[in-house]
Amino acid sequence: MPFDLSLAGKPGAPSTFQVTWKDTVLYALGVGAKREELDYLYEGRGPRVLPGFAVVPKFQPMLDLLAKTGGSLAMIVHGGEKVVVHAPFAPSGKLVTTATIRGFYDLRRLTQVLVDTRTEDGAGKLVAETTSSILFRGEGAPGQPTPPKEPPPVERPRDVPPTFIVEETTSAEQALLYRLSGDLNPLHADPDFARNVGFERGPILHGLCSFGFMVRHVAKGACGGDASRIRAFEAQFKKPVWPGDTLVTEGWVVRPDAVALQVKVKERDEVVIAGAWATLAG
Repeated sequence: MPFDLSLAGKPGAPSTFQVTWKDTVLYALGVGAKREELDYLYEGRGPRVLPGFAVVPKFQPMLDLLAKTGGSLAMIVHGGEKVVVHAPFAPSGKLVTTATIRGFYDLRRLTQVLVDTRTEDGAGKLVAETTSSILFRGEGAPGQPTPPKEPPPVERPRDVPPTFIVEETTSAEQALLYRLSGDLNPLHADPDFARNVGFERGPILHGLCSFGFMVRHVAKGACGGDASRIRAFEAQFKKPVWPGDTLVTEGWVVRPDAVALQVKVKERDEVVIAGAWATLAG
């Protein structure tokens, strides 16, 4: 079925997400938070909310638009994600998100769909903006342009050792835990489904889960554990990660307010997240 290109540029219906502290803690656990990060896990301390939580309220309105495109949702993978945080997330309250497909882009055997979202709080204050790169595998978009090239604001230095390295092993149940924050794609849970769509090893970890690990690692390596200093971050998902893999985040502090990043899987010495960066408040 051809893609419905007329969807580009038309905002979807606003989607309301009523946040409770359990939602923010579940997200933190899903991206690997441990007991020593108790501020993000215990309601007696707020809890504080990781900035990566921006991907939670936006997920359903994004999926609603993707379901209308005519592409096969069984064949989608996440290609990359960008988040800009304008204000800290409260641990409870109303969030309203509007998603818009920016465009459809031809990659021959893939179609890239860029989806932009804006999330506001109950008072109408802008809290976060995101851009998702969604790849429909096995179906191109003939006649559409190739994706726009946007140079990253932070470049990884070459032939320079990283300023920090954070290593953490995901659990065998990591994807089963992360999916409870909204991404219920069976690719991350059902071995038969995963094999049928080309992943013989079984269910893969969500790209956004690895993304969340990376953001936590930036807080550890560059912010003294204070994730509220992280104001924007982006990553390109290059290779699949399987639950149980060890993620190694390498960070280069190129300016006091900017970090270049990449993430490897230790067991395969393979870069799984590239073109990544974060900007920080002072």
